[in-house]
Amino acid sequence: MPLARSNSMQSVDELIKKMRATNDTKLITSVTEAMTTNESFFFRDQKPFDQFKDLVLPYMLEHRASVKSLRIWSAACSSGQEPYTLAMLLKENAAKLAGWRIEIIATDLSKEILAKAESGTYTQFEVQRGLPINLLVKYFKQAGERWQISDEIRQMVKFKPFNLLTSPSALGKFDVVFCRNVLIYFDPPTKGQVLAGMAGIMPDDGFLYLGGAETVLGTSDRFQLMPGQRGVYKLVTAAAAASPVKAAS
Repeated sequence: MPLARSNSMQSVDELIKKMRATNDTKLITSVTEAMTTNESFFFRDQKPFDQFKDLVLPYMLEHRASVKSLRIWSAACSSGQEPYTLAMLLKENAAKLAGWRIEIIATDLSKEILAKAESGTYTQFEVQRGLPINLLVKYFKQAGERWQISDEIRQMVKFKPFNLLTSPSALGKFDVVFCRNVLIYFDPPTKGQVLAGMAGIMPDDGFLYLGGAETVLGTSDRFQLMPGQRGVYKLVTAAAAASPVKAAS
């Protein structure tokens, strides 16, 4: 309603009718921004990042050693805490990754939230949500009442606007895809469409992260949950089945 009133309309129905009749891209963008959920924080749920450090990264260090290349996609990245968390974890393992080409691509539908993410500035409340104090001291500087993430971490992440309902092929191939707490907003056919698109841009031994409350059951036969893990999936392929991945001891 506030958006409808700001466009001199008396109801949401009137707003919808105008969107359908005129295809006003500016209005559609405004509605999208107003409806987007932007909940995120550093090291959200913790377990996925422990898995990345103890399971995924050791695997990639071994199986990508010949090419020394690692591409990660943070889909629906919101205000940037997830990709920056990954960047900090990789920076903490810089010695092992010497000579590697690391790319973190972070996308979101909302251009407004992407601008915030790209700025790398966070409130005291935001940095207190999940971020260890040692990483705050190491990778952030206080700027007035806000905290600015260091340039070395910011430069590790490339932000792009992207709609998950379109083909991700233009983004290139990814070894690891984070698409956490996104599919819960889609109906089953749409979930299947998104997962099929992601399967198409991943190698046979790539890793897919979903939210703890999300599942591929009933929506996709392209992925299977990794044994003994929660929220981490592998492609269903003959190659993947013949080469199981085990957590690092």
